[in-house]
Amino acid sequence: MYLGMVIVMNTIVIVLSSIIVTCLILIMLIATYNHFQDYIIRINEADVNIDAILRKRFDLLNKSVGIIKNNTDTEEQILEILEKIRSKKLNNFELDRHLYDAINEFHALKEKYPILQENKEFIKTEINLIESESEIVGLRKYYNDIITDYNKLVKNCPSNLVALLKGYKSKNYFDGHNLDQEKGAVKL
Repeated sequence: MYLGMVIVMNTIVIVLSSIIVTCLILIMLIATYNHFQDYIIRINEADVNIDAILRKRFDLLNKSVGIIKNNTDTEEQILEILEKIRSKKLNNFELDRHLYDAINEFHALKEKYPILQENKEFIKTEINLIESESEIVGLRKYYNDIITDYNKLVKNCPSNLVALLKGYKSKNYFDGHNLDQEKGAVKL
C-alpha cells in the first residue's frame, strides 16, 4: 500500500511539473508574440508618420514649380523628377531618395535664379522644406531604432522561434541597409 502511494504521488508530481513547465513555455511564447506585436505597431506608426512628411515635402516641391515658373522666364522643365515620381508606385525608401534629389534641384534653381530669393512664397516653401528635413531626420532615427530592436528579436533566441513560427523576417533600415550590413555586423 505504501509503495502504491509513492507511485501515485510521483505520478502526480510529474504531471503537475509537466503542466507547470508547459504553462511557463506558453506564457513565454505569448509574451514574446506580444513583444513582436508591439514592435510591429510602432514600426507601422513610424512608417505612417514618415509617409505624411514625405507627402508634405512632395506637395511643397510641387507648389514650388508654379512659383518658379511664375517668377522666371524659363521654358525648361522644372523639377522633372516630380513627374517621374507621380507616375511610379514608390515605397517610402524610394520616395525619400527621389525627393532628396528634387530638393537638391530646388536649391540649384534658387542659385540659378537669384530673383527667387526675393519671392516670399518661394522663401516660405524653402523654410517649410528645411523644417520638414529636421522632422524626417528625427523620424528616420526613431524608425531605425525600432527596426534595430525588432531585428534583434527576429535573430536572437528564444524569440527567433516565435519569429520562425509566425514568419517574421528582418526589416530594412530606412537607409536601405539590413542588420547584416550594419557596421561591424558579422554574418554567422
